[in-house]
This record gives sequence, C-alpha cells and structure tokens, in this order.
Amino acid sequence: MNNNILKKELVNYAFIIMGCIFLALGVVWFFVPNDLLTGGTAGLSLLLHYVSPYSIGTLMIAVNLPLLLIGYKYLGKMFAFRTIVTIVLISIFIDLFVEVLELEAVILDKALASIFGGAFIGLGLALVIKGNSSAGGSTIIAKIVSSKSEIKPSTVILCIDFIIITSALFIFEDKTSILWSIISIYVTTKVIDFILTGSLNKKVVHLVTNKVDLFTKLIKEELGPEGTVISGQGFSNNEEKKIILLVVEVTKLQSLRQMIIEHDKDAFMIISEANEMLGRGH
Repeated sequence: MNNNILKKELVNYAFIIMGCIFLALGVVWFFVPNDLLTGGTAGLSLLLHYVSPYSIGTLMIAVNLPLLLIGYKYLGKMFAFRTIVTIVLISIFIDLFVEVLELEAVILDKALASIFGGAFIGLGLALVIKGNSSAGGSTIIAKIVSSKSEIKPSTVILCIDFIIITSALFIFEDKTSILWSIISIYVTTKVIDFILTGSLNKKVVHLVTNKVDLFTKLIKEELGPEGTVISGQGFSNNEEKKIILLVVEVTKLQSLRQMIIEHDKDAFMIISEANEMLGRGH
C-alpha cells in the first residue's frame, strides 16, 4: 500500500470513528431513553432491543453481518470491509456508553430528543459516508434489490424505514413515539444533506433569450462576470436558440427578474437549486 492510499484510508477511518461516536451518542443520549426509533437496520436493532433482553450493540451485529455476507459482492471489497468496521465500532461504542460508562439521558422529552437525536444520527451518518463507508444493512438490501429490478435504492430504503416504523405500532403503547421517530428520520436526512452538499445560498438560472449580447453585458455589469452561453435549438421550428447559464445569489435574483422584464418580455427563465459547487474557488 503506497503512502497516498494509506493516507486516504487513515482519513477515511478518522471520519468513520468520529461518525460512529456521534451515532452511538445519538442512540444512547436521546433515542433509547425516549423510546424513539431511527431508520434502517439501526432502527430494527432498536426495535428488537425494546422487546428482548439483548443489548443494542449485539443486535446490530446480529442483524447487519449476515446481510453484509450476502451482499459482499455488491459493495466491493474495501467498501464492505469499512462497513463491517463501522458496524462493529457502532456496536462497541453503544454498549460501552450504556453498559460500562452508564451514560444518562441528556433529554427526557420526545420532541427535543427526536430533533437533537436525529441531528446526532445525521451528523454521524454523514461522517461515515465521508469515510467511504455505510452504517448498515438497509444500504445492502437496497443495492441487491435495485441490481435485480428497476426499483431505485432510495425507494427500497424508504420502504424498509416504513416497515420498521409501522412495526413499532405493535410494540409502543405511546403512539407519539412513532410520530416523533418519523420527525427524527426527517431531521437525520436533512442534516446528512446539509453536511454532504452544504447550504449554498445560490440558484441555477437558465435564461433563453434572443438578446444574448445585451443580457451578457447587463449581467456582467450588475451580477458578476461568471456565466456560460449555450447553443440550442427550439422544438417547434428548429430555430437556433441561445441559453445563458448562471449561478446567482438569492439576493440578486430580483435584479435579474427586473432586468428581464425591462429588456425582453419574451425571454424564458428557469430557476433551480444549486446544491453543490466545485471548481473555480468553490
């Protein structure tokens, strides 16, 4: 193994270890004391813990490792190995915090626990993903199903989460636990998205206009020098079209709208989210 590969793997495992700690703390500090669930096989392990004498860590290994062995070829050798390490570390940290250190609940309130617990789980999962790993078997199930059908992996994971949450209806007497668990899963996904893609206060603008030269000049003067002119062709009459592609700060969108209204009412503009930017200083 050369130095570059070794360095990358060390960085990967640093992210994985930090992610496992946050995941374990989210479970121990917030979820277990408040009878809450998360998604995936971690949620299944929690559900089984509530109805059995086994520790969460033991159940996580019991649930995930068979799935890893089945789905090994779908993951790749290094990714599968890192995933095994991740699952084992999460299991060890959870049992360490509960059985040895006996950490107590930070919050005994389902609403707050679902938000903060979801944030901890989301942060932990995002760090694990940054370490080129995954934290459980639902990813494996999704890969297997999607490889043998036209079902998207995200749809499979959503179905697994739905089954786990629905199963809780037969276990929890307090049904509000289920509702707050759904909130926690939502918070988790939002935190993961925020960490992995950032929070850009910018929009992508596609502007179709016959006055490209005029708008190029105005945009450079009022919005900034960055932009791209793309050649296109209309569907109806095969007329040549010019499209200006821009990334615009939200605060400058109104200026662009006003510019279009004043100079070309026949222009066509599409505005969409810019989730991530790479290159040119980004």
